[in-house]
Amino acid sequence: MTSGHPLPQDREPTLTIAEVAERTGLSHDTLRYYEKAGLIERVGRTTGNQRRYDAADLAWLEFLLRLRETGMPIVDMQRFAQLRARGNISVAERLAMLREHRAELADRIRALRRNARALDDKIDHYERLLSESPEQPGTDDPK
Repeated sequence: MTSGHPLPQDREPTLTIAEVAERTGLSHDTLRYYEKAGLIERVGRTTGNQRRYDAADLAWLEFLLRLRETGMPIVDMQRFAQLRARGNISVAERLAMLREHRAELADRIRALRRNARALDDKIDHYERLLSESPEQPGTDDPK
Protein backbone atom coordinates (compact mmCIF):
# COMPACT_ATOMS: atom_id res chain seq x y z
CA MET A 1 0.00 0.00 0.00
CA THR A 2 1.06 3.52 -0.48
CA SER A 3 1.78 5.83 2.39
CA GLY A 4 -0.65 8.67 1.84
CA HIS A 5 2.14 11.10 0.92
CA PRO A 6 2.17 12.90 -2.45
CA LEU A 7 3.18 10.57 -5.24
CA PRO A 8 6.57 11.03 -6.94
CA GLN A 9 6.47 11.83 -10.65
CA ASP A 10 8.32 8.62 -11.64
CA ARG A 11 5.87 6.34 -9.87
CA GLU A 12 4.01 3.53 -11.66
CA PRO A 13 0.66 4.43 -13.23
CA THR A 14 -2.07 4.95 -10.68
CA LEU A 15 -5.85 4.86 -10.67
CA THR A 16 -8.32 7.43 -9.48
CA ILE A 17 -10.98 6.56 -6.93
CA ALA A 18 -13.52 6.51 -9.78
CA GLU A 19 -11.43 3.98 -11.74
CA VAL A 20 -11.00 1.77 -8.67
CA ALA A 21 -14.72 2.01 -7.91
CA GLU A 22 -15.49 0.90 -11.47
CA ARG A 23 -13.02 -2.00 -11.37
CA THR A 24 -14.04 -3.29 -7.94
CA GLY A 25 -17.73 -2.42 -7.82
CA LEU A 26 -17.15 -0.56 -4.57
CA SER A 27 -18.60 2.92 -4.21
CA HIS A 28 -16.44 5.96 -3.55
CA ASP A 29 -17.92 6.08 -0.05
CA THR A 30 -17.05 2.44 0.59
CA LEU A 31 -13.47 2.99 -0.56
CA ARG A 32 -13.18 5.96 1.80
CA TYR A 33 -14.77 3.91 4.59
CA TYR A 34 -12.29 1.06 4.01
CA GLU A 35 -9.49 3.56 4.47
CA LYS A 36 -11.01 5.04 7.65
CA ALA A 37 -11.75 1.57 9.04
CA GLY A 38 -8.14 0.50 8.58
CA LEU A 39 -8.89 -2.11 5.93
CA ILE A 40 -6.61 -0.32 3.53
CA GLU A 41 -3.73 1.91 4.41
CA ARG A 42 -3.96 5.55 3.51
CA VAL A 43 -3.47 5.61 -0.25
CA GLY A 44 -1.20 7.93 -2.17
CA ARG A 45 -2.35 11.42 -3.01
CA THR A 46 -1.65 13.79 -5.83
CA THR A 47 -0.41 17.28 -5.14
CA GLY A 48 -4.10 18.23 -5.42
CA ASN A 49 -4.84 15.75 -2.58
CA GLN A 50 -6.75 13.32 -4.81
CA ARG A 51 -6.49 9.64 -3.93
CA ARG A 52 -4.41 7.56 -6.34
CA TYR A 53 -4.38 3.78 -6.07
CA ASP A 54 -1.58 1.63 -7.42
CA ALA A 55 -1.59 -2.00 -8.55
CA ALA A 56 -0.81 -3.26 -5.03
CA ASP A 57 -3.74 -1.27 -3.63
CA LEU A 58 -6.06 -2.75 -6.24
CA ALA A 59 -4.85 -6.31 -5.61
CA TRP A 60 -5.41 -5.86 -1.86
CA LEU A 61 -8.90 -4.45 -2.43
CA GLU A 62 -9.74 -7.43 -4.63
CA PHE A 63 -8.62 -9.78 -1.85
CA LEU A 64 -10.69 -7.86 0.70
CA LEU A 65 -13.70 -8.31 -1.60
CA ARG A 66 -13.08 -12.06 -1.60
CA LEU A 67 -13.00 -12.07 2.18
CA ARG A 68 -16.22 -10.05 2.30
CA GLU A 69 -17.95 -12.20 -0.33
CA THR A 70 -17.06 -15.33 1.63
CA GLY A 71 -18.63 -13.89 4.76
CA MET A 72 -15.66 -12.78 6.82
CA PRO A 73 -16.88 -10.27 9.41
CA ILE A 74 -15.45 -6.78 9.05
CA VAL A 75 -13.80 -6.98 12.46
CA ASP A 76 -11.85 -10.03 11.25
CA MET A 77 -11.01 -8.26 8.01
CA GLN A 78 -9.67 -5.36 10.08
CA ARG A 79 -7.61 -7.74 12.20
CA PHE A 80 -6.22 -9.38 9.06
CA ALA A 81 -5.33 -5.94 7.64
CA GLN A 82 -3.58 -5.01 10.90
CA LEU A 83 -1.58 -8.22 10.80
CA ARG A 84 -0.70 -7.66 7.14
CA ALA A 85 0.58 -4.17 7.98
CA ARG A 86 3.01 -5.77 10.46
CA GLY A 87 4.73 -7.61 7.62
CA ASN A 88 6.19 -11.09 7.52
CA ILE A 89 6.28 -11.39 11.31
CA SER A 90 2.51 -11.97 11.18
CA VAL A 91 2.39 -14.58 8.41
CA ALA A 92 1.63 -17.46 10.79
CA GLU A 93 -1.28 -15.54 12.34
CA ARG A 94 -2.66 -14.58 8.93
CA LEU A 95 -2.38 -18.17 7.75
CA ALA A 96 -4.26 -19.37 10.83
CA MET A 97 -7.01 -16.79 10.24
CA LEU A 98 -7.39 -17.83 6.61
CA ARG A 99 -7.45 -21.52 7.48
CA GLU A 100 -10.16 -20.92 10.08
CA HIS A 101 -12.17 -18.80 7.67
CA ARG A 102 -11.80 -21.44 4.95
CA ALA A 103 -13.07 -24.14 7.32
CA GLU A 104 -16.10 -21.98 8.23
CA LEU A 105 -16.73 -21.36 4.54
CA ALA A 106 -16.58 -25.10 3.82
CA ASP A 107 -19.18 -25.68 6.57
CA ARG A 108 -21.47 -23.03 5.04
CA ILE A 109 -21.03 -24.54 1.57
CA ARG A 110 -22.05 -27.97 2.92
CA ALA A 111 -25.09 -26.43 4.61
CA LEU A 112 -26.04 -24.58 1.41
CA ARG A 113 -25.79 -27.82 -0.57
CA ARG A 114 -28.05 -29.58 1.95
CA ASN A 115 -30.54 -26.74 1.70
CA ALA A 116 -30.39 -26.79 -2.10
CA ARG A 117 -31.15 -30.53 -2.07
CA ALA A 118 -34.14 -29.91 0.23
CA LEU A 119 -35.41 -27.22 -2.15
CA ASP A 120 -34.92 -29.57 -5.11
CA ASP A 121 -36.93 -32.24 -3.30
CA LYS A 122 -39.75 -29.77 -2.62
CA ILE A 123 -39.72 -28.54 -6.23
CA ASP A 124 -39.88 -32.15 -7.47
CA HIS A 125 -42.76 -32.84 -5.08
CA TYR A 126 -44.79 -29.86 -6.32
CA GLU A 127 -44.07 -30.70 -9.95
CA ARG A 128 -45.34 -34.26 -9.35
CA LEU A 129 -48.48 -32.90 -7.70
CA LEU A 130 -49.15 -30.63 -10.67
CA SER A 131 -48.55 -33.35 -13.23
CA GLU A 132 -50.78 -35.86 -11.39
CA SER A 133 -53.76 -33.61 -10.71
CA PRO A 134 -53.29 -29.99 -11.76
CA GLU A 135 -56.94 -29.00 -11.18
CA GLN A 136 -57.75 -30.68 -7.85
CA PRO A 137 -57.90 -28.34 -4.85
CA GLY A 138 -57.06 -29.54 -1.39
CA THR A 139 -54.08 -31.72 -2.28
CA ASP A 140 -52.03 -31.69 0.88
CA ASP A 141 -48.29 -31.29 1.08
CA PRO A 142 -46.91 -34.25 3.09
CA LYS A 143 -43.37 -32.83 3.28
